[in-house]
Amino acid sequence: MIRRPVAWVVAVVLFAEALGVAMLNWIMGELVDAQNMSLAGLDPDAMSMSSKIGGVVFGLYFALCALVALLVAIRDRQPAGLGRVLLISAAVVHGVLGAVAWALIGWSQFLFMVVVLALIVLVLVTYDGRRGPATTAPQDPKDPGDPEELSGSPLTPPAAPTTP
Repeated sequence: MIRRPVAWVVAVVLFAEALGVAMLNWIMGELVDAQNMSLAGLDPDAMSMSSKIGGVVFGLYFALCALVALLVAIRDRQPAGLGRVLLISAAVVHGVLGAVAWALIGWSQFLFMVVVLALIVLVLVTYDGRRGPATTAPQDPKDPGDPEELSGSPLTPPAAPTTP
């Protein structure tokens, strides 16, 4: 269906974004270092180094999110645990960056961020409720199954206790 191709697209886009963010911050750090720029009396070397470190950290974050999306595409299963949290946080980051892009840069960058946000959310939502591969053994309609298997939870929950 659509789940695997969307997960592949998200993985590719997040890998490209990881490289782009890391390169952009590295270039900005080099420009600050080459021009000896200072902001409110801050040390230019500290600004340059923090830009480079921030770019590497943010790039690694996006690469890790892309790795989660790649694993989702390969395994064809929903992300779980830390992977799900990473994809949700990436969706939130793209929502915030989209709002900032709309305010500061323009509608085309906003549109890109919203499309990436929608793809990430689509990966998270389309896999929802699908826990793994379905069983392939057909059930016999006359055989109700193992009595131990049926003795689990009742079909209707027990009545909740009430206080007078």
